[in-house]
Amino acid sequence: MRIVLAQNNFLVGDITGNTEKIIHSARQAHDQLEATAIVFPELALTGYPPEDLLLREDFIASAAKALTHLMQSIDDIHVIIGYPEFDKGLLFNSAAVIYNGEIVASYRKHQLPNYGVFDEKRYFSADNQSCVFDMQGIPVGLCICEDAWVDGVVESSAQQGARLMLNLNASPYHMAKVERRETAVRERVLASGIPMLYVNLIGGQDELVFDGASFAMDATGNVVARASEFEETLLSIDVQYDADCVVLGQSTCVPLYDDVAGVYQALVLGIKDYVSKNGFKGVVLGLSGGIDSALTLALATDALGADNIEAVMMPYHYTSDMSVTDAAKQAEMLGIHYHVISIETAVTAFQNLLQDRFTGFERDTTEENLQARSRGVILMAISNKTGKLLLTTGNKSEMSVGYATLYGDMAGGFAPLKDVPKLLVFQLAEYRNNLSAAIPQRVIDRPPSAELAPDQKDSDSLPAYDVLDPILERYVEKDQSSAQIIEAGFEADDVRRVIRLVDLNEYKRRQAPPGIRITPRAFGRDRRYPITSGFRAH
Repeated sequence: MRIVLAQNNFLVGDITGNTEKIIHSARQAHDQLEATAIVFPELALTGYPPEDLLLREDFIASAAKALTHLMQSIDDIHVIIGYPEFDKGLLFNSAAVIYNGEIVASYRKHQLPNYGVFDEKRYFSADNQSCVFDMQGIPVGLCICEDAWVDGVVESSAQQGARLMLNLNASPYHMAKVERRETAVRERVLASGIPMLYVNLIGGQDELVFDGASFAMDATGNVVARASEFEETLLSIDVQYDADCVVLGQSTCVPLYDDVAGVYQALVLGIKDYVSKNGFKGVVLGLSGGIDSALTLALATDALGADNIEAVMMPYHYTSDMSVTDAAKQAEMLGIHYHVISIETAVTAFQNLLQDRFTGFERDTTEENLQARSRGVILMAISNKTGKLLLTTGNKSEMSVGYATLYGDMAGGFAPLKDVPKLLVFQLAEYRNNLSAAIPQRVIDRPPSAELAPDQKDSDSLPAYDVLDPILERYVEKDQSSAQIIEAGFEADDVRRVIRLVDLNEYKRRQAPPGIRITPRAFGRDRRYPITSGFRAH
């Protein structure tokens, strides 16, 4: 028989639209691919993660009604679908096997992840019953996402007679995640002795990106089929059953992106879906002539097309001719809507308004922040007037240490580079230029600068990025202490200074727009630190 893995992009909360997409994919699998079964991702009916929508009775009732509609709309193909199941006062993360108008088998998730970006114990109850059902003479087991990452569920299903496992997933992307998934599934396959088909969601959902990369793994742990990353697709796997053994046929096995290419594709998909799923007419951003805004512009253009992008250069006294020239050059290279608005009159007006109040104070970063905030006001006004989403351009290194201005360059609706360290920004820019010319090389090569003061460079205020980023990775993503980081070979003064800046600037990050998660520990859903805290890392 032939089983199809439906690597679909669903919209959280759009139960009607998701149901119609499921019906369309099931009919396509049956009519065009001659499939016996089609397997959809975890909670496909509602989209993932539905978060506190799951606490609404009307939402759960809508999902139940949609499941009934699904049962009545598809014949002659087994449909394995993830949905929220309410039973006797409890809510379960469930999978149903639908065939010819009936639910012929069902499964409830055992392992409810409650770490990182996951909060499933907030909503669901866990179950402990295996599910093995007959599909055209083959004993098939079901499990959902985390159930395949731990001992027990797959092995128990094999002991109860399953000769093939189907695993429904909504596993979000971060660098090297695909390899981790395949390693985890390989452990289960080798422990149980039976092959597994793994279907994963794709699409952007707020800060998360789901990358797909659905695959089939045979009983020896070899991947015999793999779907594309970051693309909707139906992956077909032929299955033979002979002498109590399931053999998977070789199929399309798309190679994986390397880390930098994968991050780039994740960012493009994250921007595309955030804009389209939220109904924006396009995006606007400030184009400074620096590498962060240049990379953001390239990503947005790849995600949305040049016609849907507006870029604004907002020069002031400290903006170099090089920046003005390079910004205009990139806009021309990409063919985007571009114009120049000087902030001089705005900054002067603010300075005049505050002149009396500031009497007796020395000039400091306040005057620099007035420049950034003048730009933020202009960009937000354009966003309001045009209905375009304002993209901020700050990176993770800057967000970590507070090298950003509240209500200035942090003002906006979405932050594509929020989880991208500065060193990776350079790598992504080089990667994009290897595909085709998109960023002037001088933008990549020149020393980074906020250009808010004469001859200003980032290195005036921060350690060099090849020092800063590794310290941040150890402290933010790995929770290492200052002693551990110093022991790893970093200068004590640098370590203590960076940690202090990270701790002091939690209040800024709480007010930053959402951004795309591409590391194992992003600010926001992953890393939730108190703003008011007496703890200091030792």
